[in-house]
Amino acid sequence: MKLLRVGPVGSERPALLDQDGTLRDLSGLITDVDGALLSDDSVLSRVRDAAGSGELPVLDAEGLRIGSAVGRIGKVVGIGLNYHGHAAEVGAEAPAEPIVFLKAPDTVVGPDDTVLIPRTSVKTDWEAELGVVIGATARYLASPEEGLAHVGGYVLVNDVTERAFQIERGGTWDKGKNCETFTPLGPWLVTADEIPDPQALDVKLWVNGELKQDGNTSDQIFAVGEVVRYVSQFMTLYPGDVIVTGTPAGVAAGQPEPKPFLRAGDVVELEIDGLGRQRQEFKDA
Repeated sequence: MKLLRVGPVGSERPALLDQDGTLRDLSGLITDVDGALLSDDSVLSRVRDAAGSGELPVLDAEGLRIGSAVGRIGKVVGIGLNYHGHAAEVGAEAPAEPIVFLKAPDTVVGPDDTVLIPRTSVKTDWEAELGVVIGATARYLASPEEGLAHVGGYVLVNDVTERAFQIERGGTWDKGKNCETFTPLGPWLVTADEIPDPQALDVKLWVNGELKQDGNTSDQIFAVGEVVRYVSQFMTLYPGDVIVTGTPAGVAAGQPEPKPFLRAGDVVELEIDGLGRQRQEFKDA
């Protein structure tokens, strides 16, 4: 299933994109697309049955804002340098263990919402990423297979990053990852049953129409199941938590000087197989 949240900021309602591409209203069945939904098989089954019946009300998609595909996110966990190609382009060795950082849930916005370039920023960068949405509480998982079994769905994410804040200002990466609007997420959540192999997905991103990233999740250093297992050793993952699993080669920081960091007026578009497409215009904060 492709599950969405549509409507004005703060007033999104749940929706479903059916097999014919028709947007349908789920607000009569569920209150939100969130961890409570993903962890309740009986409710998910009712949604599937309703989707199959073709009786859900149709929504007029014209002019309708698409919000973040997941509501009430508890935490967003980032994984750094998780593609061989990306590590190589920035001159880093492949990490021996996953690099973990956190993004605040209040950085999450809709897939087509405006992204704000922070004041004083000179190195705002793009990162197209596969997002993993947890579907069952994960603590001390024993294997990558258990990790995959705890995935409720997948989403497209742009892990926008300010490189000077991240690398040149001391401390942890958090300063470069947590600026407002820095986590566009969506347009929809695809339930895990529709993605049989998360290590076989094309990841692409364009800036002002020019292809910048053209990778595949097969290049990940740590596969999705292992990432979930690993993170569960250090923190409890709850339904609705999101893990962004790293970006392929092609970011601005990995390109020759002068590096093409984002400026006001730039338009970024990105997509992953089956997970839809995003489009953001960047403006000054």
